[in-house]
Amino acid sequence: MKKYGFLILGLVLLTVSCSGDEEKNSMVVEGRIKGLKKGTLYLQYIPDSVLVTLDSLQIRGDGDFRLQATVEEPDLYYLYLSKADNNILDDRIAFFGEPGLYHIESSWNAFEADAEIRGTESQEKYEAFKETMSRFNLQRLELARAMSPGEGTLDSVRIDSLEAALDQNLRRSYLYAINFALSNKDSYLAPFITFTEVADANPKYLDSVYRVLPPQIAASKYGKKLKELLGTAP
Repeated sequence: MKKYGFLILGLVLLTVSCSGDEEKNSMVVEGRIKGLKKGTLYLQYIPDSVLVTLDSLQIRGDGDFRLQATVEEPDLYYLYLSKADNNILDDRIAFFGEPGLYHIESSWNAFEADAEIRGTESQEKYEAFKETMSRFNLQRLELARAMSPGEGTLDSVRIDSLEAALDQNLRRSYLYAINFALSNKDSYLAPFITFTEVADANPKYLDSVYRVLPPQIAASKYGKKLKELLGTAP
């Protein structure tokens, strides 16, 4: 009888331990989609090369939602809205997901553009990073537009000047991304940003990021990808 008592106690402790781990690694995404009367919301991510749905919710008459998933390690996650408007654009919100609470508000007809995300410190840093990179991208588009045939005939001096400005813009954006990663070396954002944004940068810059990563982050999904990238660099 005592033997069975120990067995039951062991099962109880195992169950408590597992539920504790799940709670510790739980990510909750809640919020509201203004104006949405009918649709399906999906919480998704790409662990390897296939998009996986972690949770979903059918919305009928109320735009409030709450989705939940267990996060193995921080990664880019997506909130995808399927709605009957024949518009396949502006239907997916990306955020840097990790254990914790996220609050997302948006509208049904401008789902991605109107998105306001409140979440973890990593998400806040990711938003700040994207905002700065968007300014580099905007400047790059303006320079490219200035070089287009529609802007009239350009002499060689003007073309050289614009090309130099484009090169400088690209270098500055790459240095910003590398410095961001180095400044956040203790965050899973560091290898993620380095691999997804500047994978074709000079290998010495990529190596400078990888070398300062803590062991746990170096062993993560994007830490491994960065190491593989360095292994194939010339």
